[in-house]
Amino acid sequence: MTKSKTILVQNVPVTLIQQSDTDFISLTDMVRESENGSAVIDNWLRNKNTLEFLSVWEEIYNPAFNSLEFEEIKKVAGLNRFTMSAKQWITRTNATGLLAKAGRYGGTYAHKDIAFEFVSWISPKFKLYLIKEFQRLKDEEILTKALEWNLTRSLSKINYRIHTDAIAQTLIPTSLTYMQSGLVFASEADVLNVALFCTTAKQWRDQNPSLDGNMRDYATVEQLVVLFNLESINAELIRQGMAQADRLSALNATAIHQMRSLLSSPSAKRLK
Repeated sequence: MTKSKTILVQNVPVTLIQQSDTDFISLTDMVRESENGSAVIDNWLRNKNTLEFLSVWEEIYNPAFNSLEFEEIKKVAGLNRFTMSAKQWITRTNATGLLAKAGRYGGTYAHKDIAFEFVSWISPKFKLYLIKEFQRLKDEEILTKALEWNLTRSLSKINYRIHTDAIAQTLIPTSLTYMQSGLVFASEADVLNVALFCTTAKQWRDQNPSLDGNMRDYATVEQLVVLFNLESINAELIRQGMAQADRLSALNATAIHQMRSLLSSPSAKRLK
């Protein structure tokens, strides 16, 4: 599914779409109000310097780029009879930096590196405003993602209290010392760690000595959602008197099932 957003650059609506988690900016929107419209893009693509820039970009980021075909294009680039469109460039060279789309979000799109190069050719002033608005959008996305992560993390911490209460009520005899009780809590926390992350807290720290915090601080949103669910499930299984080994097996099976569901869920992907 193509995700679309629009930024306003000097009162010009410019569409951004995401494909494979990569931003592409509409070149068509930038020239929509100009007299020549799409011909501006084709003229830019006819320019030999433009084609050399595009080829360098593709060679860096696209291992499937057809450099041999580009050499054939370069031989005739600049001649009066030479023509080039985004669709021709993509088809002939297997390029990935440009997109030629039809339908709802139709037009020519370019990776941000290429879009900024194109807009330099049109208007340096427009380029500066485009970069400013693009960065503002990216900053907003980062903030939104951070808030979503923190919310999920907070829910996980709240639910962990339910989990520890179940341990205290069911697994810890009143005769245990405070230190002994802590050992039981640590053991139960590792039931969840092993069920979801396949490692104990100590094993993770030993494997990541340079990282601060714990493995949960580096968890994905999907993992935190599953952890939130596992804590509730484990609390209930503890109350039912299920043995720790049996709970670990059941929780691991649940974690696998839920992670598979979340990773294939369009709703979960929108949290990215």
